[in-house]
Amino acid sequence: MNPYIYIRGLRHSDFTVFGVADGQKRYWDDQFQRYVAFSSGQQVKRSILENLTTFIEEKPAPVTFYFEATEKNKKTVISEKEVTTPGDPRFADQLLGGWMIANAGGKNRTIKRRSPLSISAMRPLHPLLGGVHSEDLSFDRSDRPEVHKVVVKDADGNILSEDDVAAMLSGSDRSLRRKWIQGNKRTSGLFIYDVAIDLRTLFCVSTNQLEPELSEETIEKLKNDGWKETENIFGHCLLAPKKRRDEIIPALAHALINWRITTNQSRTFSPMETLAVTISDNANKVTGAIRAKLTDEGEKPTAKPIVDDSLNEADVFVSLAGAGYFTTNVESADALDKAEEKLVELMNGFDYEHQL
Repeated sequence: MNPYIYIRGLRHSDFTVFGVADGQKRYWDDQFQRYVAFSSGQQVKRSILENLTTFIEEKPAPVTFYFEATEKNKKTVISEKEVTTPGDPRFADQLLGGWMIANAGGKNRTIKRRSPLSISAMRPLHPLLGGVHSEDLSFDRSDRPEVHKVVVKDADGNILSEDDVAAMLSGSDRSLRRKWIQGNKRTSGLFIYDVAIDLRTLFCVSTNQLEPELSEETIEKLKNDGWKETENIFGHCLLAPKKRRDEIIPALAHALINWRITTNQSRTFSPMETLAVTISDNANKVTGAIRAKLTDEGEKPTAKPIVDDSLNEADVFVSLAGAGYFTTNVESADALDKAEEKLVELMNGFDYEHQL
């Protein structure tokens, strides 16, 4: 059995924000000479793991943020230092997300586990199928001045009277209760994300101490918790107990299909509905099943979304919403449920205990 599972998801986003960097994260497409929005692979990964821990009702692993306080010019300066996690695969988000702890335990050894999930950025299916738009916002609280109070202070911190403020604004159109916020960016269109799952390391954590993934202390804790000593192509490792695998597999399948980007831009919420999902053990098949075709009909080139369910070795699942964005006859109300079931079937079908 091929030890990899490849997934491509197609989503629709409507006038929303993936990340607030410069209003909306974006990059320049050289071929089509336009900016397109994206959500980084790290953001997608975090969203997947948040969905997973919520699904199994577990807290994520604790994270410690270190800072250093130093004196500079008679002032205390606080600077950011390292961020650490336990490096413990008993936490589901650590097992699937990986970790890196530099100089762990003061032994000058870096403990690092590479995530078994390789996750792409979420980006347009085609540069012509996802756009970035600018929006000017207004903030108007002038209708109820008795509720929305204005306080103006001078350079010494003294509060100015209303008469003083009125005198300062005399001859000016400026309002202290009305604001214009320019240059906000929003994105809409069809977006894809890709995930590759390495089944060999999904539940196996290496015990090699030359390139350590685990501290010796954690290795002993895992053994005491029922983790089994075994071996895969990468060497000796510890395998998560079957009960734990049976808990995580359906949760991971659910998270890979149903994750959502959360944003502090509450006024720009989009369901980001999943239109289609394709699953295969061949990366070329998933990219072929959900693709775009460039056409030269009309004055300008356009792109047409294509979801192809005729490819061998690729399972395609089309939701009811998908039929509104591309031509299909296979949409169904339970398509995404069946996509989850397929992922569970593939993950359960791998022999984690006898990889060699």
